[in-house]
Amino acid sequence: MTYAGIEQTGAGRLASGSGAARAARRVGIVLSEGFSLLAAGIVAEVFQLANESGAAAHGECVRYSVRLLSLQGGGIRCSSSVQVWTDELDVRAQNAFDALFISGSGADPSSDPRLPGTPARAPQRKSAHAADLDLNDTRDAASMAAGASRATLVFDLPAAQADDRYEAVKSALTLVVRDHGLDIAREIAERLMPGSSAKLMPLLGSVGTTVGEKVRRSAQWLRENCDRPISVADAAQEAAMSERNFLRRFKLEIGSTPSEYLLQARLDMTCRLLAGTELPVDKIARRSGMGNGDHLAKIFRKRWSISPTEYRLRNRRERDALAAIVAPAAAAELETRDFAF
Repeated sequence: MTYAGIEQTGAGRLASGSGAARAARRVGIVLSEGFSLLAAGIVAEVFQLANESGAAAHGECVRYSVRLLSLQGGGIRCSSSVQVWTDELDVRAQNAFDALFISGSGADPSSDPRLPGTPARAPQRKSAHAADLDLNDTRDAASMAAGASRATLVFDLPAAQADDRYEAVKSALTLVVRDHGLDIAREIAERLMPGSSAKLMPLLGSVGTTVGEKVRRSAQWLRENCDRPISVADAAQEAAMSERNFLRRFKLEIGSTPSEYLLQARLDMTCRLLAGTELPVDKIARRSGMGNGDHLAKIFRKRWSISPTEYRLRNRRERDALAAIVAPAAAAELETRDFAF
């Protein structure tokens, strides 16, 4: 049965599974007696909403597969005595997960030697907090799941208390911010707890630094630096995004690919230089980031079926023709104007 992003396969040990099953981010919620049902449930709901929001925003996206686990498997009672069925966490398969959320009562469940983070298994654990998690690591799900050598992110969920919702949501949203950006994370926070984003967003990243704003700033950076030998990869780095995610989001925000946008910025500069200067075509090509005159000529012919030199001549003829019309009219106006001194 699948509900709120939770997949349960019945009792038994959970192994790493097939490659197809690992196509999504694999998230485990490790429960022990007396865990907070609210905290565990809200973590699962965050990832379910992320699956829905990510698909609605840009179709193909990072998805999450959530499983309820325990060290022994079977039924685990929460702090309110509700029993939840879990799979057994196989110590040999811990690295099959991209993230583990450990939930329990007052006792620290992470002290068990079978969990990552204990002295015996410390190298496998990367403690994850909003302040130190690399939120710009937007590798695709396949590369994140590949290889047993990568560290599993481990989050400690709070015991049952008044503010456990905020801590649980904050922990889960750190992954959502990394994969989908602050916009979707803010939307999820508001859907789960209206009014909570004002408290949560400063903990997850710079306030106001949305993915859309990053993309728009990168577009401005492309235009301001189009005369330099820059690339799309440079723009993605400027936006602090993976190249794949940057390409997708740029198209959505700007309406063209970064390559098309950069080329248009360079052509705009080229046209200004052709019309307003006497510089040779080859020098203009170098100054506008177009390489050389031959390359520039090929692009002009492909786009407008004329050469850069022909563009310059046409522009000047049009300008001279306009001047021939405007100058006599201006002179006539001066002659008829009544000046008062």
